[in-house]
Parts: sequence; C-alpha cells; structure tokens
Amino acid sequence: MARRRRQPHPYPAPPGDGRPRRRGLLGSLVRWAIILGVVVPLLAVLVYRFAPPPVTLTMLQRRAEGEGLDYRWRSLDRISPNLAAAVIASEDAKFCSHHGFDADAIEQALANNERRPGRIRGGSTVSQQTAKNVFLWQDRTWVRKGLEAYFTALIEVAWPKRRIMEVYLNVAEWGPGVYGAEAAARHWFGKSAAGLTRQEAARLAAILPSPRRYRAAKPGPYVRRRTAAILARANVVRRDGLAACLRAG
Repeated sequence: MARRRRQPHPYPAPPGDGRPRRRGLLGSLVRWAIILGVVVPLLAVLVYRFAPPPVTLTMLQRRAEGEGLDYRWRSLDRISPNLAAAVIASEDAKFCSHHGFDADAIEQALANNERRPGRIRGGSTVSQQTAKNVFLWQDRTWVRKGLEAYFTALIEVAWPKRRIMEVYLNVAEWGPGVYGAEAAARHWFGKSAAGLTRQEAARLAAILPSPRRYRAAKPGPYVRRRTAAILARANVVRRDGLAACLRAG
C-alpha cells in the first residue's frame, strides 16, 4: 500500500528573529565578564599570596618612560622591623586593626582637600596602596579607585596582614627606578634592608608620598622635619604594639 504524503502544516513557523543567537552572545559576554572581573583577579591574588609579583604595572610604565628598574625581593624576615614600624607610623597607624579602609583617615583627607585644594592629601591605607601598586596603574580616576577598593577587599580576605606589609615593602616606589626596601636601602644608604637603623627607616618612610621628588640621603628641611615626626610616632607604634600583627606566627 502506498504511503500517504504528510501535508505541510497550515501555519508554518515564522522565520527566526535572531533571539536565540542574541541570547547566546549575551551569555558569552556575561561569562567573559565573570572570568575577567572575578576569576582572573582572584587567581592573581591567590598566586601572590605565596609568590612574589615578578613586575608591576608601575614598574612597566616607568620603564617605558626610560627609567631603570632596580627591584629586589626580600622576605619580611630580611627587612629591618624599623622600616615596618616607620611605615605604620607614617602611612597607616591602624594597619593592624582595620579591614583595608580607615574611615577616619578618609574623612580627614577629604576635609583637608576642601580647605587646601592645591595640596591633595590621600587617605589610603597600606592595604589600599598595596592593591594599587601590585595590580593597578598610577592615576586618580574613579575607575582606578573603584578597582583599588575591589582588590583591597580581596587581599584583606586572602592575605594575612604580615603578607600585605611584606608585599608593600617590596613593591613600593622609593625613587626613580627604585622599588622595594632592599633596592631603596642600597640606593640611599649603601646597605641591606636588614640593617636599616631607626633614623634611616624613618627617612625612607618620610619620602614615600613623593619618592621621585625627595631624597632619603642628604635630605632637605621638609624630609628632616617629617623624619623627626615619624621617629616620634614610631616609638608609639612600638610602645602600644601597633605592629603586633606582623609578628611571625
């Protein structure tokens, strides 16, 4: 018996309008956004929890501008504790107690910048500066500040305070082409970072806000005054145990 031919449906499906394709493209974009915005940063933070950053964007930027590159990683055990105390005294007195951000310091910086708009004062913690120095670039845009806050939160969760300070002291810029405590100690004082005295450590901390402008060796009046203030505050850091989070466990 001959088979009956199937008749076409009286109401054929309309031609495709591209929605499934658009949904697929949107899904791909979302996946890449998650990878680039969450997975990659998190992996980088986890890797640098244990491994030294090989280079930073600031180093590459300065290198492209024609500067040299002196970057010598040292563990925190091989950096004088005088330097960590001086940095806490100078940059972030609440380093061991905050969770990445110091609301009081931010409010003070905003108030100062309103009163004296020509002299911008920052309220960044050591954690924020570490996030910026390791993962980001140097500018004052809101995009970079937002990313800085994001990376600061990540390293505060993933790294102990001791690691944050260790990384900061190793990647901070301490002069044109000079990065980290070891390179800074040798550049300015001709010695290892392990041998820094309280005076030398305070001088290095004193030039941190503008390391390309000021000198730690043979300093001018501003650096001498700032050094004296840091020395006094560093004594408070030691007396009150404000660097206790840096002790080896």
